[in-house]
Amino acid sequence: MKRLKVLYLPLANIDPVWQEEVVKAVAPRHDLAIYDRRKPLAAQFAGVDVVLDMGGSVGTREMYDAATDAKLWQIIGTGLDHIDVAYMKTKGFAVANCPGQFSSVGLAECALMYILMLARRYHEARANFQAGKMYQPLGRELEGRVLGIIGFGASGQELARRARPFGMRIQAIDVRPIEPAVLAELQPELLGSPADIDRVVQASDFLSLHLHLTPATRHTIDARRLGLMKPSACLINVARGALVDEAALHAALLSGRIAGAGLDVFSQEPPDPTLPVYQLPNVVVTPHVSGGTDGTARKRAAAAAENTDRIAQGLDPLYRVDRG
Repeated sequence: MKRLKVLYLPLANIDPVWQEEVVKAVAPRHDLAIYDRRKPLAAQFAGVDVVLDMGGSVGTREMYDAATDAKLWQIIGTGLDHIDVAYMKTKGFAVANCPGQFSSVGLAECALMYILMLARRYHEARANFQAGKMYQPLGRELEGRVLGIIGFGASGQELARRARPFGMRIQAIDVRPIEPAVLAELQPELLGSPADIDRVVQASDFLSLHLHLTPATRHTIDARRLGLMKPSACLINVARGALVDEAALHAALLSGRIAGAGLDVFSQEPPDPTLPVYQLPNVVVTPHVSGGTDGTARKRAAAAAENTDRIAQGLDPLYRVDRG
């Protein structure tokens, strides 16, 4: 197999494991260089066959223009809402991402963590511990509770796989048919289309979002749908912040209209941590880390390495997003 010239674009301020996994997966078979922002851009892209873009947010139009020899721009991430794919299509290289199956376990585990923390009223319990106040608050058991999953792809299915042993009842929404084997395993009591979202929202005790952000999915959860939720229900979002009308969500939480929220993603990142809504004891927040696990780093690096090998063998890369 031909050794290729590969350039990795690191993302600042993330765990070094992401880069370590890429080096481990790619460097043994290809000539891998790490992009240095202090050095001239054009010289670093000269002759590069494959660009590995961490998160897809490092690349710029100037970089796309400089990658005149590239055959593949590999995004080491899933979402495309922050990436200029339309412009990339004009540059002559293939564009691929790492689809949801590579981060699905991390997303599902984080969503389940939120469900458990909200059900057991973790922040209140912690405050009572610090105050020496014992035996409160009263938690909620998950058995028999309805878990609504909006987007029943890889991460939604992994969440269902973890929630079912707790006795939760699964109701799910997706735009596509789900494989019979998956349905047989996970046994959702309802599997609907987007036309059924309101029904699932109304029934859910915990409502978890697992959608890609597109113009069609923006503000899927708006003021009207927040109004359909049970007052005892909690919203979970590990997908994209703009899937939710944040102003409406904040109003619902501050007024006690819904029981709580677990949020890892926000419309503007980083969000303002001083906002009153983020001080509420029934709101659990983390800084966009749900997909950030050692497993995700390893699996995404392996996918990027596989696509690099495919280019070296003259094959079409997997997971292309520049078609259609």
